[in-house]
Amino acid sequence: MPAVRDLWSYGETGFHSLAAAVVRDRYSREALSAGFRILGEGQLTLTKFLLLTDTPQDLRDFKSLFEHILARVDWQRDLFIFSQTAFDTLDYASGKINHGSKAILMGLGDAKRELAREFMGTLPSGVRAAEPYCAGCLVVEGVAYDEESDLADRIAKSGAFDDWEMVVIHDRVEYAGSTDKFLWATWTRFDPASHIFAKDIETKNNHIGYTSPLVIDARMKPWYPAEVEPRDDIVDLVDRRWNEYFPN
Repeated sequence: MPAVRDLWSYGETGFHSLAAAVVRDRYSREALSAGFRILGEGQLTLTKFLLLTDTPQDLRDFKSLFEHILARVDWQRDLFIFSQTAFDTLDYASGKINHGSKAILMGLGDAKRELAREFMGTLPSGVRAAEPYCAGCLVVEGVAYDEESDLADRIAKSGAFDDWEMVVIHDRVEYAGSTDKFLWATWTRFDPASHIFAKDIETKNNHIGYTSPLVIDARMKPWYPAEVEPRDDIVDLVDRRWNEYFPN
């Protein structure tokens, strides 16, 4: 893949849910061509969400990369959602095994905006708490999906979060405090075609353009398997004997 300069798949999401790449953009939209090449390459064809930039980045530092992309994305032209595609067998987000959607999000060139870093507004109904994950991305704790399935669409249009590029709805706001937890709980719990909303969506020349904030509904859905939690006594045992298992 000659136009791909660096590539990373995030194990925190189970690998197939999220990948990022630094690609070449020597002519208009070459970066998009590189994205299509990545999504057509071997096991990478199962990638659900692909982040692209043309500026050298440490792709392992997700928070820094995400801020870089959110400062540069043009929502009218840089988000592509492809429905009716293959899905990883272990991804339950679409509700149908092996069937779902994919997305490419690009942040290219120079920064286009300053990103919000602190939320100072009033929370709309259905939202219990809000904490920034990083500049430009706010995590909100919403009521359960069963209680209000269209919450994401409503808050995207509410105006309450217009200073933010992206809002992620979770069942617990605590996911904002840990990149590992944020990656796992976000990218394993949404299907791009079904669970991404925006303040405004416009179709022109068969291309969909978006107006921020983009809202991802990453709450647990009724068709998801229950979370598996370790027993407290097992956690205590592993903590006490960790240095025996992995001596320095």
